[in-house]
Amino acid sequence: MTSTSLARRLALWGPVALQMAVIFGASSLPNLDLGAVPGSPPDWIGHGVGYGLLAGLILRALAGGRLSGVTAGRAAVSATAAAVYGLSDEFHQSFVPGRFAGAADLAFDAAGALLGGLAGWVWARARRSSRSARV
Repeated sequence: MTSTSLARRLALWGPVALQMAVIFGASSLPNLDLGAVPGSPPDWIGHGVGYGLLAGLILRALAGGRLSGVTAGRAAVSATAAAVYGLSDEFHQSFVPGRFAGAADLAFDAAGALLGGLAGWVWARARRSSRSARV
C-alpha cells in the first residue's frame, strides 16, 4: 500500500472511527443523565444526531468521497452499519454502571442512522442534478 492510498483511506475512514470513538466514549460514562441538566436536549436528539452523523460519514467513506459514488445501495449499507453499531453500543452500555441497554434508545439510534443515510443520498442526488442542469 502506498503512502498516498493510506492517507486517502485515513481521510475517508478516520472520521468514521472518530465518530465511533465519540459514541463509545459517551456511552462509557457511568450514571450519565443529561435529562437532569436544565436546558439539555431530549435523549433522542443525541442518539439521532450521533448515529445520523455516523451513517453519513460511513456513506462518504463507501462512496470514496465522491458524489458519483453515493448510491441508494451504499446509503442503505451505511444506515445498516450505523444501526448495527448502535446495537453493539447498547450491549456495551449494559456493562456500564448506572447505564442500561434500552429498546427505545436502539430505535432512536436506528432512526438517526436511517435518516443520516437517506439525507446523504438525497443531498448527493440533488447536487448531481444541479451540476448537470448547469452544464
